[in-house]
Amino acid sequence: MSLEGKRILIAKPGLDGHDVGAKVIALALRDAGADVIYTGLRKSPDYIARVAVDEDVDAVGLSMLSGSHNEIVSETLLHLKELDASDIKIFVGGTIPRDDHAGLREAGVSGIYTSDMAIADVLKEIELELRNA
Repeated sequence: MSLEGKRILIAKPGLDGHDVGAKVIALALRDAGADVIYTGLRKSPDYIARVAVDEDVDAVGLSMLSGSHNEIVSETLLHLKELDASDIKIFVGGTIPRDDHAGLREAGVSGIYTSDMAIADVLKEIELELRNA
């Protein structure tokens, strides 16, 4: 498995202050060969979209535990569209109820990863999604 040459932004949007999961996935992505940019805690969807464009990333991973994933994903996608960057793939990780998965997919999310998934499986799915990016 290789994410060599892929650029991925990992972001912690909203007020959630727990970033261990985001850091674990950022390290795993790095170890799989990706160039990883981590925004740090409490970033706005607008900020995340601007950094994604400035850093010319292939994907943005949003790590969320606060329950505000539907709103944050919608806002992030809107800001990416405003910046003519709708081609950047969005992945969501964290506490995402199953009932919200279909709506997130319909909104444009490429992958949804929860804490019960093995990191190797998450990396494999991301690699498949980014293979042609």
